[in-house]
Amino acid sequence: MAKKTVASLQSGGGKQHTKVIKMIKSAKSGAYTFREEIVHNDDVKEWLGRD
Repeated sequence: MAKKTVASLQSGGGKQHTKVIKMIKSAKSGAYTFREEIVHNDDVKEWLGRD
């Protein structure tokens, strides 16, 4: 999966996107999970602000 992601970012538009990782705590178990996604640079703060 990582190779496909890197290959798609090397097509010229990679500088306009950022890989963001957010740590989320589960309300039931208290365990942490990580949500990661590649988003456009303009939408990074909005993506981090939502649950």
